[in-house]
Amino acid sequence: MAMEASDNLAIIILAAGLGKRMQSDKAKVLHEILGKPMILHVVETASELAGGRVVVVVGHQAGEVRRIVSERFRVRFAVQERQLGTAHAVQSALPFLHEDAGHVIVLCGDVPLIRPQTLKRFLEHHQSGGFDVSVLSVKIDRPKGYGRILRDEKGHLEAIVEEADATEDQKKVDIINSGIYCIERGFLQEALKLIQPDNAQGEFYFTDIISIGRSALRSVGAFLGDDFSEVLGVNTLDDLKKLEAMMRKRFGEIS
Repeated sequence: MAMEASDNLAIIILAAGLGKRMQSDKAKVLHEILGKPMILHVVETASELAGGRVVVVVGHQAGEVRRIVSERFRVRFAVQERQLGTAHAVQSALPFLHEDAGHVIVLCGDVPLIRPQTLKRFLEHHQSGGFDVSVLSVKIDRPKGYGRILRDEKGHLEAIVEEADATEDQKKVDIINSGIYCIERGFLQEALKLIQPDNAQGEFYFTDIISIGRSALRSVGAFLGDDFSEVLGVNTLDDLKKLEAMMRKRFGEIS
């Protein structure tokens, strides 16, 4: 049964990167899983939840990504001319958001296993909790390499601590950041103006929105998803094979 789209939601999908580790001249999101570009899996999920209120941020091979997506879905496109970081990509999408969308989910175009039901529960948690910004977190047996989610007793997000900065106790935390966010639109517009490229790469990181929210005494939440595999991203051809096997298993296909 089809899910009823939310009238108060817009979804931004970040799909501008080339993906150098894919060892290919093809834009990362155009690599196929089960016979279709992975971006189509993500747009399908987003459209089921947000209807036509989806903005795809394109960059590398923008014309081809736009053509392939437009053949199947009615969405809006924003062009990130220069890849200056995830916050810069989200900023590129702001002018194309639908006027009546009060909340925005930010997804990555290389996370094809995320389910619409999970995003719906995430949105409901965000709205019912009155959060200004929320992050989708998951539990994993081997959290090494991931940012750890630190929460208080009310479930509010205290911090995201990266592996390199974590104490020994914090490294034992098995709840990690998925990189998927839900943000109240007004706060999103305010926070993007405050993000600075104060890092070694000189990029505008969207993860900074959490510390900005905490500093501004905004309500920051963390929702715990059920299935770690849903938030796995594709960075290499090996990742692509692994996620295709997972999706085949999900659909009950015989490998």
